[in-house]
Amino acid sequence: MSRFLQLHILTAYSAANLNRDDTGRPKTLNFGGVERLRVSSQSLKRAFRTSDIFEKLLPGALGKRSQDFARALVRALIERGVEEAEATARAEAVIENDHLGKVKKGKAQTEQLVHLGPDELATIGALADRLAADAALDGKSILVLKDKPRAADIAMFGRMLADNSGFNIEGAVQVAHAFTTHRATVEDDYYTAVDDLKNTDREADRGAGFIGVQEFGAGLFYLYICINADLLADNLTGETALAADAIEALITAACTISPTGKQNAFASRGRALYTLLEIGEEAPRSLAAAFQHAVGARSGEEDHLAASIKRIRDLRAGFARAYGEQLTSVELNVTDPAASGFDALIAAARGVFAVGQSL
Repeated sequence: MSRFLQLHILTAYSAANLNRDDTGRPKTLNFGGVERLRVSSQSLKRAFRTSDIFEKLLPGALGKRSQDFARALVRALIERGVEEAEATARAEAVIENDHLGKVKKGKAQTEQLVHLGPDELATIGALADRLAADAALDGKSILVLKDKPRAADIAMFGRMLADNSGFNIEGAVQVAHAFTTHRATVEDDYYTAVDDLKNTDREADRGAGFIGVQEFGAGLFYLYICINADLLADNLTGETALAADAIEALITAACTISPTGKQNAFASRGRALYTLLEIGEEAPRSLAAAFQHAVGARSGEEDHLAASIKRIRDLRAGFARAYGEQLTSVELNVTDPAASGFDALIAAARGVFAVGQSL
């Protein structure tokens, strides 16, 4: 039976536009009949995956996602004396024969993004000498793709290759869309930019050099993350030490990293105020239903953080009574001096992959 780690995180942001739609407006959703601010799971996963935390804790174990892998191969072939047109044709043959994706002819580029692990990237990098020496090299024998590349980010978030489904990987981590536990309103920020040179000219008009409007919102966000520990270890071919490092990187990033949207305008850097980690074999479940009725709508809920924490604890206790759940848990609460620290949270998560633990 699979073992799951479930994270329930509360993070507050004042004025922010972390994740916007095609009109520039902060993303929202309607939940419980009221509008909430939202940050998409795609935005969160990219912020985690590209963070300095992942780079530091998972050196040499992160993949790259791009359409341009063949272009690097083309450049390498040109450096080895192959004409550009011929280099492009050979690189495209590799991509097509290995079914990395449909190729845009003449551009050495795939039509879709392809996520490759460092071992797969090394294989592509090593191809330059072979392709330069042998124009008839059979691309089918190259085998760039691995069943399970040694890439923690691919193991966690998965990959999908439309043209080669045999190398698809089911992600071991599910990330929900974060949303405010309370009703939230998108507001307008009217701003002007001053023309410094014109402003010193007494004869010039005193109008602004530029006028604009940007939208923002503020609130306390609930984020749910579910990790299948068995699947993560399996995706990493049983490397439990790397799986433990991946979990530490994910939890650290989820609690301390913010999406990059409009950061220069709002400096909306936040850290988790409350995190609940649950570990067990029970079927995973979100605690988002705790906020179906917006926090603040009931008497005594003026403190949104305290009320949100109470809602989480109450629903968790209700599930335990109803379904007999027996989950090990650790709480981080920055407002409670007696609560566990972040180190205890990480230790409990890494302990799932400790020697002797059955997965």
